[in-house]
Amino acid sequence: VLSYNSLELQLSKGFVILITTLTSCLISLTVLGNTFVILAFIVDKRLRNQSNFFLLNLSIADFILGTFAIPLYVPYLLTGKWLLGKFLCKLWLIVDYTMCTASAFNVALISWDRFLSVTQAVLYRSQQNRPCRTVIKMAAVWILSFLLYGPAIIFWDFVPSTEEIPENICVAGFYYTWYYLLTASAFDFVLPLISISFFNLSIYCNIKKRSRRKMQNSISLPPQKSRKEAKLCTIATNITLQSPQIDIQKKSFRRRINISCNQCFGIKSSSHNNKRSDRENNQVSDLSRDKKVAKSLSVLVCIFAICWAPYSFLMSIRAACHGYCIHIYWYDITFWLLWTNSAINPIIYPLCHKGFQKAFLNIVKYVSQHMLHNRIV
Repeated sequence: VLSYNSLELQLSKGFVILITTLTSCLISLTVLGNTFVILAFIVDKRLRNQSNFFLLNLSIADFILGTFAIPLYVPYLLTGKWLLGKFLCKLWLIVDYTMCTASAFNVALISWDRFLSVTQAVLYRSQQNRPCRTVIKMAAVWILSFLLYGPAIIFWDFVPSTEEIPENICVAGFYYTWYYLLTASAFDFVLPLISISFFNLSIYCNIKKRSRRKMQNSISLPPQKSRKEAKLCTIATNITLQSPQIDIQKKSFRRRINISCNQCFGIKSSSHNNKRSDRENNQVSDLSRDKKVAKSLSVLVCIFAICWAPYSFLMSIRAACHGYCIHIYWYDITFWLLWTNSAINPIIYPLCHKGFQKAFLNIVKYVSQHMLHNRIV
């Protein structure tokens, strides 16, 4: 018979103060950062494109974690007992598991969107005016996230089992079912990690290929088109001069024709060079933008792996050995590390985006002016 008594922690007063301080900081950062992202969408219409809507979806999931899931866990961690009843326990578990999974799926969706914008730019831009697809993708994230854990949390109590969870303990029924946890981890951690790693590697290879091509094209080549036009001009001049019907001096006529041709083709050559220069500048701008995308995605892969890997790894091991080989302290540390990802996400994505930076500054200015006005009044 399994025992859940190990879940009740005996904490010293100093440790309680430390945990309370750290968790309060984490909650504040999570709520504040994701609130700024959501407000930015409300105040700045220019941010409302497909790519940024996926950021909004991520921020909503992280915001709910910061306002509901994390605060309810703090007293449970400090006392070692769940005192809010069975219904709220189920609701908390569903929200927590669903939001964490949605956060991981949104990260994968954002990476996929960035991948398409870099490797299939023309097709990507043509689909920007199709909001239905964006809404479907966002809804799919929430539905799949709920289906992965929600039904199991609700109906696992009806599965015949020799273990009954005490009233003062709030854990999912599959808490020690290693094969279910291992399968779920494959979907909410392993697959997203593989996906974002693949997208990041593909973007890196694409940028490297384009950079190599840019280096090759930077070598100055003779303007073949201008040469052909010059030959045509000379031929036309010679043919005209050989015509016996024109009774004028050949030298003077040749001089006028040459001036005319040079002026004409000089304009054409200048126009051609300007177009070519604009095209090259656009390519350099796109390449620079895509390099920034690649850097942000590489940071994303590292942080996602650091925050998720320990929890997924220890959770499966703990379930396999029924909690006897992994101390509950280590499980709690990985749990909080997983939640830390929700506080970091607003820094990785929106704060690295110039549009969001401007929107955040406008929000801060408005709030500061409003507070100053209230003080004066």
